[in-house]
Amino acid sequence: MQRNIQAILMIWERELLRYWRDRIRIVTSLMQPLLFLFIFGSGLSASLQFGSPNGVNTSFQTFLFPGVLGMTVLFTAIFSAISIVWDREFGFLREILVAPISRSSIVLGKALGGSTVSMIQGTIMLIFAPLIGIQLTPVLVLQLMGLMLLLAFTLTSLGIVVAARMKSMEGFQMIMQFFLMPMFFLSGALFPLHGLPVWLSVLTQIDPVSYGVDPLRRVVFGPLHLPALLLQRFGVGLQVLGYSLSLASELLILGGIGIVFITIAAWAFSRQE
Repeated sequence: MQRNIQAILMIWERELLRYWRDRIRIVTSLMQPLLFLFIFGSGLSASLQFGSPNGVNTSFQTFLFPGVLGMTVLFTAIFSAISIVWDREFGFLREILVAPISRSSIVLGKALGGSTVSMIQGTIMLIFAPLIGIQLTPVLVLQLMGLMLLLAFTLTSLGIVVAARMKSMEGFQMIMQFFLMPMFFLSGALFPLHGLPVWLSVLTQIDPVSYGVDPLRRVVFGPLHLPALLLQRFGVGLQVLGYSLSLASELLILGGIGIVFITIAAWAFSRQE
């Protein structure tokens, strides 16, 4: 048990060091979210006004910000799993697979490392919140960090499931791009999920990112004290099979999906030769 815990911490630390030493990655990972938030968001704010009750800024950028946080976590978490393919190509994975530790500890260390990196990347995006009228408090920041960490753990585990069987980085990137953009667009990051056609609504309900973006939006909108009609227009609150989910229900579903993914990833690694 002690050896496995040490292995988890070692792999977790390795992922953080790799992230910290790649300063270009930190900067370039912010470019796409910033483009969505300030260029895409500013361009549509003029035609998509949600109103300003009590002087509160509720422009399209306000609606978009939680989705941008989710997008930052999504892209960073999924592609953090590419380190497994990289390690396989350069032999490091072979060395840790023959080490006297459980395969599950390798998977857990990778998942925790990728989750932490993704949460840090999402936290960096919070510095832009005041520019669109969202006032941050220590409590709000901690809540958002916790939600992003849970979402990142689920998505990193999904990336590990795919990377466990990939032999090349090109193959991993092609497969993940096939899933990445649909998961992003179906998550409600760019548009409210209420009033959609039935087929589209079903797709949004099976998208795990939906259960991460909506809690982020609930927490961001909480201090704004928006009227119920405006929250409905924002599409706050997921509906599954006609039932409106609570925040706790969404988090339980997201956590359950993460447990399923990490279990599958551990099983896939146990079959590695």
